[in-house]
Amino acid sequence: MTAQLPLRSCRRALEAARGPPYFSCSTHPTPPAPSRPHEEDPLASDIPPQRPEPSSEPTLLGLHRFNEADAGAAEEALLACCGSRRWALRLTAHRPYPDIGSLLAAASEASYDLRPADLAEALADESWMPQPLLGMRAPGSQAAHTALRAAHAAYEARFGHVFVVCLEGVAPEEMLDTVLSSIRTRLANDPDEERLIAADELRRIALTRLEHLVATHSEAGAR
Repeated sequence: MTAQLPLRSCRRALEAARGPPYFSCSTHPTPPAPSRPHEEDPLASDIPPQRPEPSSEPTLLGLHRFNEADAGAAEEALLACCGSRRWALRLTAHRPYPDIGSLLAAASEASYDLRPADLAEALADESWMPQPLLGMRAPGSQAAHTALRAAHAAYEARFGHVFVVCLEGVAPEEMLDTVLSSIRTRLANDPDEERLIAADELRRIALTRLEHLVATHSEAGAR
């Protein structure tokens, strides 16, 4: 019998966590998210599913809950980590994972294999999440926040998608300056180069969210 993931609490936790340490945001009003067509053929992988050994360790308990969830629930939870449906289908199809490292390795591989359309879908998903403008929650002067808002607008005008960056390990008081500096630096990239950088930032963000996802499930199971 498959388990049901606590999707509402899981998605709320992940969506709230889409601030530091991983940021993305659009300067445009949040549009309604279009329905995603189901895709029958997830990305192929030569990594066969492996049956994990039962464990009472909290993080592995969360992984067990994820492994045993029905496919639809697991896919929805994964879409809160990365907005590419093919990415979520691939990770769902290759369950169960014996340990967190195997899950993260599979997620990283799937991220590297994203097609341009998958990347565009994931970037668009970041703009649909209701949240303050990237970096605006970080401490800083009014002038710095104004500059940051202008930088976001310039980035979206140049590249046609939201700015994403993983800020794992960056102190809260350094986030505004780090984000502003990163946007200004990346504005000098050509579109193809920036697309590669954005894809890698999304990969890092997705891995961090996946770890949070499993931790959320372990905490839910402990209550």
